[in-house]
Amino acid sequence: MAGQIIHIKGNEVPEKHKCEHKDYEYTKRIIVSREQAKQCAVSLYELPPGKCAYPYHFHTKNEEVFYIISGQGMIRTPDGEKAVSAGDFLFFPADEKGAHKLTNTSPDSNLVYIDFDTSNDIDITFYPDSGKIGVWGMNIDKVYKAKDHIDYYEGE
Repeated sequence: MAGQIIHIKGNEVPEKHKCEHKDYEYTKRIIVSREQAKQCAVSLYELPPGKCAYPYHFHTKNEEVFYIISGQGMIRTPDGEKAVSAGDFLFFPADEKGAHKLTNTSPDSNLVYIDFDTSNDIDITFYPDSGKIGVWGMNIDKVYKAKDHIDYYEGE
C-alpha cells in the first residue's frame, strides 16, 4: 500500500492495546504505518489515568511530534517536567536534547494524542534511566543493556 493516499476515520482503525508493565499502558491506532510511507509514521494514542506509553528515552534518527487532543499530562524532558493539555504541540529532536516521557496525570480521563514520527531504516533509542539501548528497524527491534560491551572481533 506504499505510495497511496490514505483517507480514514481514526475510530475505524483497529486498536492495539499494550499493558505489559504496571506503569505503562496504551491503546494505539496506527494511522500511517512505516510500511505505508517512506518518511513518516502517524499513530493515535490513548493513555489511561496514571499511565505512560514508554519509558524516558531519546532517538538518534527519528524525530517525534505529539499533538495533545484531550486530557492532561506531564511531559518530562531534560529541562524538567511541564504540564500538557489539549491543543499542545510537542517536538522532540533526534538527540539527547529530545529525551521525553509523557504521563497521563488525570485521575479519571484518558490522555489522547497524535504521534507523528519520522521514519528511518534504522534508529537507536537510548533509555537514560535504565542504561538500555534499543535498536529498531531492519528486522532487529531489540533492547540491550548499554554496559554489555564486547570486543569488535569477538566471534569472528
